[in-house]
Amino acid sequence: MSGSCDVVLAGAAIIDVPVVPVDESVFTRGSTPAERIILTSGGDAMNEAIVLSRLGRKVRLISRIGRDAAGAYLKDTCANAGMDTQYLYEIDQLDTGVNVVLVGHDGERRFLTNPHGSLRALEAADIVPEALDHAKIFCFASIFVFPRISPQQLEQIFHMARSRGVLVCADMTSPKNNETIADLAPALRQLDYFFANQEEAQQITGLSDPDAIAQVLLQTGVRHVIIKRGAHGCLIADQTGTQHIPACPDTQCIDTTGAGDNFAAGFLSALLDGRSFADCARYANACAAISVEAVGASAGVTDAAQVQRRYQAAYQTTV
Repeated sequence: MSGSCDVVLAGAAIIDVPVVPVDESVFTRGSTPAERIILTSGGDAMNEAIVLSRLGRKVRLISRIGRDAAGAYLKDTCANAGMDTQYLYEIDQLDTGVNVVLVGHDGERRFLTNPHGSLRALEAADIVPEALDHAKIFCFASIFVFPRISPQQLEQIFHMARSRGVLVCADMTSPKNNETIADLAPALRQLDYFFANQEEAQQITGLSDPDAIAQVLLQTGVRHVIIKRGAHGCLIADQTGTQHIPACPDTQCIDTTGAGDNFAAGFLSALLDGRSFADCARYANACAAISVEAVGASAGVTDAAQVQRRYQAAYQTTV
């Protein structure tokens, strides 16, 4: 039986190799120097799990890795972070995913990925009910990353989680098969909190205005909508209304890799503290701001005190 935990995260756990900075000229030369090339953990669920662990939360990770050197690195990383990894499945003949992350001078990134590795290997059957035992929050780290999990199976997973009395959350990435809000609606109505960046939300709704997007998402039955807007902060919406939360000022963007995952981790941690909806969003913005000022998806946030200082510096006069 699983021990108690704060957050159960389901999603990808891979290796990232960020290269900073890179531009088109890299393809015109045989060798190009970069300021930094590092090896670190990555993947939506892994990023959120690492950050939540550093914020003092007990985390259980559901993911697939290969039985290889990269997988062993991730297992060690999880162990050092104190995670519960009994549902971190080691699969024979599966390559642990390795992403090369090419980061431009503006901090934006492009990925080289292996679609046949563990990045997209999670299956609905991996998310068993007992993995949610004694948990407070279940978060599916990214809708659309996993082609083997259909919208119908997402609905079943979220319904199962709700039936076990936990808060149910999900983030998303870009749809891979032109899925729309109509396809997702049955799954979304099971959610307490739904995260999406503005571009992703536009893709599933066909709308461009973030306020209109939020209203369409609320109409599916999701209880709280959070639209991440990068340098513009975020928009939050529920049945009581909509609010725009500004980003932390004076953020020096180096690498945006994992910014959304850091945001989600910060939001979930604040939620566990019983903060208001708007204050959870401010705390999430603080995590994301710290994240983009470091190379690598989980290199920025070190502990809760660091995030609290950033939060207070950004919002103490407006809270």
